[in-house]
Amino acid sequence: MSEIPPTRFAKLGSDRIAYQIVGDGPVDLLWVAGIGDALDARWEYGPCVSFLWRLASFSRLIMMDRRGMGASDLPLEALPSWEEFVDDALAVLDAARSDQTVLLASNDATPTAILFAATRPERTRSLILFNASTPVVSENPAMPEEGWESLFAAFEDNWGTEEGAAIGVPDQSDDPVLIRFHAKNMRMSCSPRQAGAYLRQNLAVDISPVIPSIAVPTLVMHRQDAPTYTQIETSQSLAAQIRGARFVAVPGKGLNIYVKPATQILDHIEEFVSGTAPSKDTNRALATILLTDIVGSTEQASVLGDRRWGVLMESHDAVASTVIDQHGGRLVRHTGDGVLATFEGPGRAIRCAFALRDALTPLKIKIRAGLHTGEVELRGGDIGGIAVNVAARVLEQAGTNELLTSSAVPLLVAGSGIEFEDRGEHELKGI
Repeated sequence: MSEIPPTRFAKLGSDRIAYQIVGDGPVDLLWVAGIGDALDARWEYGPCVSFLWRLASFSRLIMMDRRGMGASDLPLEALPSWEEFVDDALAVLDAARSDQTVLLASNDATPTAILFAATRPERTRSLILFNASTPVVSENPAMPEEGWESLFAAFEDNWGTEEGAAIGVPDQSDDPVLIRFHAKNMRMSCSPRQAGAYLRQNLAVDISPVIPSIAVPTLVMHRQDAPTYTQIETSQSLAAQIRGARFVAVPGKGLNIYVKPATQILDHIEEFVSGTAPSKDTNRALATILLTDIVGSTEQASVLGDRRWGVLMESHDAVASTVIDQHGGRLVRHTGDGVLATFEGPGRAIRCAFALRDALTPLKIKIRAGLHTGEVELRGGDIGGIAVNVAARVLEQAGTNELLTSSAVPLLVAGSGIEFEDRGEHELKGI
C-alpha cells in the first residue's frame, strides 16, 4: 500500500490539470487542497502519506492541483477565477470517470467547493469543508489599504521559507522535518508572487450569496486553536447558513488538514463519507441567468413587416445559440425577441453578453442584457424561481447595448479582470 500513484493529467482546453487516484473504495472522494499544498510533495512526508492511505481505505481518493498550482498548467492570460477552478474539478472528475463525488476542500479551496456543490448538485454526493479561510468579504476585519498591502508584502516575503512554514503549524514549529517539508511544499505549489496574487483574489471574493443554495449533506470542521488568520467563527457561520450542515471543532492549531493531531479529523470524515447517502434533491441549483432582448423590437417589426422580421429573428436566434454554446452556457429558451440562458459562473455569462452584442451588430440588431446569480428551480428543460424574476427585472433597467447585473455578481468574479460601474440602488417591481 505504500506505492506512490502515478500523476495523470486531465485536459481543459489547452491546459493540463494534474491529478492522482489512490485506492478503490466504494465512494469517490475528491480532495481540493488549499494553496501551498502540492500534489507530488505530499508523498515525501510520512504523516501525510498515512493520512492519504487512511482516506483511501474507505474511498477512491482523487487528488488534484488546481491550475496555477503544483504540476498543473498556469494559464498565460491570468490566474484562474473561482468559477474556472470549478471547471478544473469537473475536468478531473470526468477524466477519473467519476459521476458523483464527496467533495473535500481545505483552507482557501473552500470557495471552489462551495461553488461546485451549489452549481453542480448532481455531481456532488456530499461536501466537507475544513478550516475555511475568509470566504466571505463581509467577515474580513476592517483595515486601511496600506495595512492590506503590508500584509500581502509580508505574506510574499515569508512564502516558501521555514519561518513562513512555522506560522502555519504553530504547535509543531519545533519539528524540523515538518517545517522543511512544509516550506518545500509551499515552494512546489507556487511562487511567492503567485501566492500573493492568490491571497488578494481570495480576500476579494464574496460567496455569501451562494452559501444558502447548497442542498447536499455538509460537514464543516475547524481547528479549535487555528491561527488567527483562519477564524473558527468563519466555519461556524458557514455551517449555520447551509441547510442541515454539521459543525465540528477538532483539536490542534495546524493549518494543514494532515498535520497532527489528525485522528479525529479522519474519524469524522470516514463516519460522514460512509454513512451519508447520495443527495436525491437535485431539482434546484445555483446558476447565473442571462436574459436579453432586442431594443425597439416592436418598431423594427412594424417597419420590416412580418416576413423580413421573421428572417431577421431566425438569424438572431442562430447567432445567439452559437455564441452561448461557445461560452459554455445553456440556452434555456428563445423569448420572442431575446434569449434566456444559464451559466455555471457569471464570468462566462458576462463575456457571452458582450460577444452576443458584437455578433449581432452586423445585423443592425441592438440588444440589452440583464444578469443575476441565484438559485433556480430545474423544470425539465426549463427553469423558474425568484432568481429568474430578478434577472428579468434587472434587464428592464438596462439601456441600449448595456449589460446590467445584480449586486450578487461583481464579488463572485473577483480576480477575473472584469470591471463594474456602480449604478446605485433600485427597487425592482414585485421583488
